[in-house]
Amino acid sequence: MECSRFVLLDECPGNAESWFLARCFDRLLADGVRGVVSFADPVPRRTASGLLVMPGHVGTIYAATNAVYTGRATARTVKVLPDGTVFHDRTAQKIRRQEQGHEYATAQLIALGAPRPRPGCDRARWLSEALAAVGARNVRHRGAHRWVFRLGRSRREREDVRLGVPSLKPYPKLPDLEHTAA
Repeated sequence: MECSRFVLLDECPGNAESWFLARCFDRLLADGVRGVVSFADPVPRRTASGLLVMPGHVGTIYAATNAVYTGRATARTVKVLPDGTVFHDRTAQKIRRQEQGHEYATAQLIALGAPRPRPGCDRARWLSEALAAVGARNVRHRGAHRWVFRLGRSRREREDVRLGVPSLKPYPKLPDLEHTAA
């Protein structure tokens, strides 16, 4: 199973992250889940005007809760919008193929200044023009840090969970350096 987003408000008391993860893992284990993978994005992101909106994360809470560090996910070039958010490949595919969720993605680009697509237009071409119109920029991403939690009622049960990827040490300590255009 994948934990695709893990966020708690700053107002939460100390140790809230580890407490919450433990409760989630107890429930998942009761449902037969034996492992959870999560990713930490170490790439800092700024808006087009230079405001830092995401400092980059290395997975400190995952290390603190005994997750296994298994290296980086696949490196790639990502599109970063002027507001500092990533415009994911899957989102682009939804627009090109007019799949469920394409309306939201199209509206996101229009809100940033892209022209509205004309009825019957080639959506791949419109997407390319829309990304250029809003000032999306390419950023080389070395890959998110991949963390794996082995779930079990005892250390022996946890150690029996096969990862399928090697365990790596040491844990990452710092976000990546500021990116440059790719």
